[in-house]
Amino acid sequence: MPGERSLREQRYYAYPQNSFWPIMASICGFSPETHYAARLEALKAAGFALWDVLQHCERQGSLDSAISTDSEIPNKIIELLEKHQTIERICFNGARAETSFRRHLLKALPDARQFTLIRLPSTSPAHAGMGFAEKFEVWRDALMR
Repeated sequence: MPGERSLREQRYYAYPQNSFWPIMASICGFSPETHYAARLEALKAAGFALWDVLQHCERQGSLDSAISTDSEIPNKIIELLEKHQTIERICFNGARAETSFRRHLLKALPDARQFTLIRLPSTSPAHAGMGFAEKFEVWRDALMR
C-alpha cells in the first residue's frame, strides 16, 4: 500500500528516500528524475507492470507493519492476470506485499498458468538492514532473468 506521501501525490513511491525509482531507472535506462508519467511509460516499455496488492486498508502512518489485517481489500489482480496472459512472474516489494497476496489472492490464481512469485527486499528507507547497492543487486537479478 502506498505511503501517506504517495497517496497525497497520487503517484507510486513519491517519498524521495525510497529506492524504487533509482533502482528501476538503472534497470530500465531512464533517469529517476524523469517526469512521473514518463517513468511509468518506461516501465511499460521494458515489460513491467506496477500495481498494489491491496486496493484499500487502514493504518496509522506509512509503515506496512501498521496495516490492520482485518481492513485489507485486495486489488483485482486476478482480473489483471487474466487480461494479460504474458505475465508469468510476480515480484513483491517487501514481505507485507507478499503476505497480503498469499492471504487474499494465491488460491484464486488461474490453475492453467504457472507463476513465479518472488519477494524482493523493500525499497522503503524503513528497511535499513540492507543498503542501496545490495537492494539493487537483488532487484536486478530478479527482474532481469
